[in-house]
Amino acid sequence: MNVQINKFGDILISRPAGKEAFLMAKSYIFDSLTFDEPINLDFENVKVLTPSWADEFITGIKTNYKNNINYINTQNESVSASLKTVLN
Repeated sequence: MNVQINKFGDILISRPAGKEAFLMAKSYIFDSLTFDEPINLDFENVKVLTPSWADEFITGIKTNYKNNINYINTQNESVSASLKTVLN
């Protein structure tokens, strides 16, 4: 399953917004997710990503789903630094 993160906005900056994005994704995007289907989080066109937003969204996925998560289009410095903080 591919998830275009920029559908939640191109400036993703707060913990409440990250939680809201995860809850929306859980209801409308992940509802058809199969148990072993990988989740590809695509950060193309995301300008700003903060660790707080990423933590809420990614932790929500990890807590509720056991699927393999892949991170693509993470070249933006804001995205790569925030993911490094959250995933380490």
